[in-house]
Amino acid sequence: MVIGVFIAALFGTLAFGVPVAFALMFTGIILMSYMGIFNTQIIAQQMISGANTFTLLAIPFFLLAGELMNAGGLSRRIVHFAVACVGHVRGGLGIVAIIAAVIMASLSGSAAADSAALAAILIPMMREAGYHVPRAAGLMAAGGVIAPVIPPSIAFIIFGVAANVSITGLFIGGIVPGMLMALSLVGMWLIVARRDNVKTLPKRSGKERLRATLDALWALMMPVIILGGIRFGVFTPTEAAVVAAVYALFVGLFVYRELHLRELYTVLLNAAKMTAVVLFLVAAALVTSWLITSANIPAQIVGFIEPLMDNPRLLMLAIITLVFVMGTVLDLAPTILILAPVLMPVIRAAGIDPVYFGVIFVMTTCIGLITPPVGVVLNVVSGVARVPLGQVIGGVMPFLLAQVVVLVLLVLFPELVTVPLNALR
Repeated sequence: MVIGVFIAALFGTLAFGVPVAFALMFTGIILMSYMGIFNTQIIAQQMISGANTFTLLAIPFFLLAGELMNAGGLSRRIVHFAVACVGHVRGGLGIVAIIAAVIMASLSGSAAADSAALAAILIPMMREAGYHVPRAAGLMAAGGVIAPVIPPSIAFIIFGVAANVSITGLFIGGIVPGMLMALSLVGMWLIVARRDNVKTLPKRSGKERLRATLDALWALMMPVIILGGIRFGVFTPTEAAVVAAVYALFVGLFVYRELHLRELYTVLLNAAKMTAVVLFLVAAALVTSWLITSANIPAQIVGFIEPLMDNPRLLMLAIITLVFVMGTVLDLAPTILILAPVLMPVIRAAGIDPVYFGVIFVMTTCIGLITPPVGVVLNVVSGVARVPLGQVIGGVMPFLLAQVVVLVLLVLFPELVTVPLNALR
């Protein structure tokens, strides 16, 4: 009965258009009233203690690093570097988008921000070269959702806090799946782009490629510093976020000199607004998470799916189907914060590696961001590229299929994640 109250309260409030953070708080109040323990002090205490976590400091600093990266010219130089390397190949601008998406993913960890930056820079170039623009916009969206899978990732930080899983382990575990997502996009792009009669860019000389590489070197060094520092224990993921923000600020101000002091206020304000939204959502979700535990909902769910407990692959397929459906209507953070506390006890009871599950969970949720009916990233790309949403949905379908295939392979063959993860831990 408690599960029914939880589901009815949550989805009932969401159906009426209540913002997710307030829907979670309202669900918590309903659960407390049903359990006979309603107390406003509990809500306040859980929200404060939930947000008052050192690990969560990584979120504002990674968001700030992303803003500084875009304002300071790092994103643009990464794209120009990729253009110099493969822009002359037939369909090369699509490959440029995927390479740039992977590099930018290792800098910001935000799907919406990366997709917007890629679309703003590359869509005009692809339109002029004769590419099918809706398909190109779909590729930008599909490339953007690699960002939360390749570390450093804000989604992994939120999952780690909500599910009490090692964030460093999640970062390491996301590398191979993120690269497989990128390779699947390259393969699908090479298949579908053959239909386009496009102009190829002139092949750059060795001197021009070297110049583009040197120009982008400071930007390309950022993921090496961040991931290398985390892997070798120089700093924690939270400290890495601070290093990323300071590095992006230094490069933008003193190396590339495209970031001016008068722009810092706008950059800081944008980062602060995004941070407020994310952390308020986290704080509200942790109230519901505490009540889910108090009501023993995970144990009840374990009872429902007990027939699947002896078959981890079948259990994972059932769970990612649930996560995928939720991800099509909710953004990344709400999906994590709602489902992770409920599902983690089930995963541990089934003997599934929590880090492996976290990687698959986040990857599934990311794919949901480019899946109708909501498709948060699709809306972002549609607005930036000035392409009707319906056309972007049609354009993204081949790439959505490619990423779903990768996801299913990772569920059927978990060794693709666990073997590299154990080797790099």
